[in-house]
Amino acid sequence: MRNLVLFMHISLDGMVARTDGAMDWIKVSNELFEYANARTQVADTALYGRKTFEMMDAYWPTAADGPNPSKHDIEHATWYNNTLKYVVSENAAGQNTDKIKFISDDVKARISDLKKQEGGEIIMFGSPGLARYLMQEGLIDEFWLFINPIVLGAGVPLFPNAEIKLKLEKSTTFADGVLGVHYIKE
Repeated sequence: MRNLVLFMHISLDGMVARTDGAMDWIKVSNELFEYANARTQVADTALYGRKTFEMMDAYWPTAADGPNPSKHDIEHATWYNNTLKYVVSENAAGQNTDKIKFISDDVKARISDLKKQEGGEIIMFGSPGLARYLMQEGLIDEFWLFINPIVLGAGVPLFPNAEIKLKLEKSTTFADGVLGVHYIKE
């Protein structure tokens, strides 16, 4: 059985974005990129909600092609372009390709079936609405959370109104004050 791993930046009070959707408070550094890159290399499948996919797909396919791309841009663009991507969307606006598959119905069963297939981990970046749904359905196995040193007070929450028991596997403190925590579902 493949693990579904949620990879998310959050505020100390559990928000993933400001009320207006802004994520300008998220701290990223080369140290965090190196840490994240090591993690993504064990995943051969990505899962996105439609909005997150559109944001990612607008940047990553050509991120390494620009003038002076960063090491992170080169590494993540290579991973992104080689990875099978599943996009959950009620109104699947895209066409399936060999690297992009759309899921528009029976999401719980389709994700459950995907987890049963052969392969590496399934990693999910962002997509808080989809993440809350999958948490409620018990389908997320691991949580890689990057807790930023800020309290937003209001915004888009990550967690649903449901109890989820977790076990801490690892924590890492980054120089910029971000705390990386790796939890597995009990």
